Amino acid sequence: MPIPAPHGGKLQDLVARDVSERQHLLDQIAAKQIKTLKLTERQLCDLELLLNGGFSPLTGFLNQDDYNSVVNDMRLTSVSDETTAKGLLWPIPINLDVSRDTAAQLSVGDKLALVDLRDEKPLAILIIESIYKPDKVLEAKKVFRGDPDHPAIKYLNETAGEYYLGGSLKGLDYPRHYDYVNLRKTPAELRKEFAQLGWDDQNIVAFQTRNPMHRAHRELTVRAAKDIGDKGHILIHPVVGLTKPGDIDHHTRVKVYQQILKKFPDGLATLSLLPLAMRMGGDREALWHALIRMNYGVDHFIVGRDHAGPGKNSKGVDFYGPYDAQELLQGLQDELNGKIRIVPFRMVTFLPDEDRYAPIDTIDTSKVKTANISGTELRQRLRDGTEIPEWFSYPEVVKILRDTNPPRSRQGFVIIINNSSTAKGDHLAFALQSSLNQFKGGRRISKLNEKYNDGFIINELVKSGAGVILNATTSFKDVSDIVGSANSIVISNDKEDQPNFTLNHDDLSVTLKSIIERLIEEGFLNSDSIY
Repeated sequence: MPIPAPHGGKLQDLVARDVSERQHLLDQIAAKQIKTLKLTERQLCDLELLLNGGFSPLTGFLNQDDYNSVVNDMRLTSVSDETTAKGLLWPIPINLDVSRDTAAQLSVGDKLALVDLRDEKPLAILIIESIYKPDKVLEAKKVFRGDPDHPAIKYLNETAGEYYLGGSLKGLDYPRHYDYVNLRKTPAELRKEFAQLGWDDQNIVAFQTRNPMHRAHRELTVRAAKDIGDKGHILIHPVVGLTKPGDIDHHTRVKVYQQILKKFPDGLATLSLLPLAMRMGGDREALWHALIRMNYGVDHFIVGRDHAGPGKNSKGVDFYGPYDAQELLQGLQDELNGKIRIVPFRMVTFLPDEDRYAPIDTIDTSKVKTANISGTELRQRLRDGTEIPEWFSYPEVVKILRDTNPPRSRQGFVIIINNSSTAKGDHLAFALQSSLNQFKGGRRISKLNEKYNDGFIINELVKSGAGVILNATTSFKDVSDIVGSANSIVISNDKEDQPNFTLNHDDLSVTLKSIIERLIEEGFLNSDSIY
């Protein structure tokens, strides 16, 4: 199957190629003849994929008509599908959200320079076509199913601006990256690479991921390539924009992908990074991912179980059903036929007696011994420093994960003493520092006062493996939030602080002993490692 046409038939390239036109726009910005807007991280990701054609057929941020149609019907009004005469499929609204104050300073027809938040470099000019106040309740319900715990709905309600701007873009430059530059391929670059590899008349299946890959992922992608034909190939296409809060950082993941790539047969797979800001939108997002891969020149796409779902809400209920994404895309397969085909994710399991992986739906688990390690168990093994078997992951991958997820004995921690609720906080801090320095292992123990009550700095110390004792007299919630409860201990006599320990005024040694025992119990300290 030849490389498919981009979604809508044309690969958009919105960066101005006319040097004089581009310079004229930059001069206008420098002379402050054009207003500027500094983009958020999400907006920056969206802009990059608008400019390079990853979001084809979009030529800018959605105007009000397109926005309403996408929210209600998953279709554009401005672009039609030639075969169905319906609006072209597009499931996720791409909006430029701004505050009420910013919207009040703008008018339809204005030009607005969009600026990189990192270096304040102008990246594009938006010609404003509409300024509108969206129905966020409707957007939350239609696009993300309305659960207030959904991360995209939280973003919508707590972070996104009150108004949306829509209009076409005149690109000035792409956002600049300084990491893995050779792996950040645009749709045009990746299509060219496929042709150079001789894949342009062969089938290519894309694998989307925001997690590290292990042996099972290698197995299922190789099987997917075989399933799509004798000349199937694989594009490993991980997201390195914004993913789910708490995900492993993209630097660690890219190092893993580079190692995994070496484990595929020569000529079978290639790797490219996608600067996407995920919404964790389940079935709608799965369709979005498939359309984006069409633009990158891929004709098959693996859709996983609970694809792009954020997991469970605060009540333990799944936001999406396990096969909602597959069912939505299968229902649209007639419309997508000849463009991109869906490959359902086939879960594989390890058979220890046969030393191989096999699709779980081909195994009678009542008769055949299987083995698996869940994500929770993997994290526990990393924390404890216990063995991760080679049948589960490659040693090179495990080493990378251990380097960035050291066992508890090498992790840092922060002990926060609310000194406003107790007069003996200073005494306890001194006692803790002296006691903790008895333990072997080389961990630095830093005692900080209120002057250094900074969540970012303390988190960096903790990430480096230090033990931090913070004697705080003002709010310290940002510290415990940034560091995380797993690496924080709070000592306070104020119940509102939700302390782990209260301070025994009569005998500091009681509190001191309890804290040391807690650190030993959780693996930060070894009771046998006192000098």
